[in-house]
Amino acid sequence: MIDIVCSPTPFLIGLLSSSLPRLKELPVEEVLVVDLVNNRFLRQMEDEDSILPRKLQAALEHILEQRNELASDKEEETSPLNEVVSEAFVRFFVEIVGHYSLFLIPTEREERTLQREAFRKSVSSKSLRRFLEVFMETQMFGGFIQERELRKQGVRGLFEVRAQEYLETLPSGEQSGVNRFLKGLGKE
Repeated sequence: MIDIVCSPTPFLIGLLSSSLPRLKELPVEEVLVVDLVNNRFLRQMEDEDSILPRKLQAALEHILEQRNELASDKEEETSPLNEVVSEAFVRFFVEIVGHYSLFLIPTEREERTLQREAFRKSVSSKSLRRFLEVFMETQMFGGFIQERELRKQGVRGLFEVRAQEYLETLPSGEQSGVNRFLKGLGKE
């Protein structure tokens, strides 16, 4: 099982501390190693604090701290805790890429393709645009978009429902880049 840490696919894996010497021998790249017992990083990438925009990082930390408070309440069941964590990450990704559907353009072959540059530039925050520039090159984002490009229109999962709700709550000024792009489509 320890060999999975060499995989290029993102995983969250728990290992016993007795496996640490073997882990150090493996050719691992881009892996964070966290000692949960002592609450510290054993191996970092050194860019953890600079990649994620500070506001999103603070919001995610806040909701996860709330989850931690729920976990310390002995009377709570595991299910609500899982829901809080899941909802935190859904909301996190909705705020980062929830506007993707506005930039899926139909092609001649009845498929859809993401207008990548317009998608990235539609975000008003410079720090979030920089994050998207990096994030859009990951396998995670590529798989996410590929699935949506190939999906039939009208099919909506939880993420799409939450993304639509999020887009509807934004003031029109916050979507200025998005609106300029959409208005430009009618003129071409």
